[in-house]
Amino acid sequence: MHFVPQSSHRVVAIDGPAASGKSSVARRLAQRLGFAYVNSGAIYRAITWHVLQKGIDTRDTHRVTQAAESAQIACRLQNNESRIFIDNVDTMDYLRNDRVNGSVSHVSSVARVRKIALKKMRDCARNHDVVVEGRDIGSIVFPDTPHKFYVDASPDVRLRRRAAQGERDEIKMRDQADSSRPVSPLVIAQDAYVIDTSHLTIEEVVNEIIARLEHNGLYVST
Repeated sequence: MHFVPQSSHRVVAIDGPAASGKSSVARRLAQRLGFAYVNSGAIYRAITWHVLQKGIDTRDTHRVTQAAESAQIACRLQNNESRIFIDNVDTMDYLRNDRVNGSVSHVSSVARVRKIALKKMRDCARNHDVVVEGRDIGSIVFPDTPHKFYVDASPDVRLRRRAAQGERDEIKMRDQADSSRPVSPLVIAQDAYVIDTSHLTIEEVVNEIIARLEHNGLYVST
């Protein structure tokens, strides 16, 4: 299936909490639509890894800001998916280690870090049709897109998914950090379409999103 071209540089925003299924859904949706897939979390994780590599305390907002501002951060597409390079280093293999997992909430709460990530995502959308997933995509990064989705799942399901991914960060603590931070907190955009993925497969969620896109006037043909 492919997306019928209507206008250039369209954005589909997929938001949701940790382990809600948004990454898997967004990646598969992008493949179905022929859009580029952009994982906003990878940008924050890459910056977190960079800060840790420099031996900086991730709670030190001033030094985290300095490190992010001085880094050469590039969002490049490979196989139509974003990869984050910092100072020409491909960070992909480092984004899911325990130290990054334990520190990314601190780094991603820094206002300047979020502004840098926002700019990278908007730059990508200037040149490509994109499916972007994160926690503030529909509310802050692309508030004007008419294609906003919020995916969620029950806490038990999300915890099992996180464990299956081999990650040990605490879901409740991550939710609290994401929802209570003063800068770009996790919220459901007012005009977002909400989907509970607890008992749905990835394809079922993607099919529901595509049906909604068609309802909004964006048609998929086989």
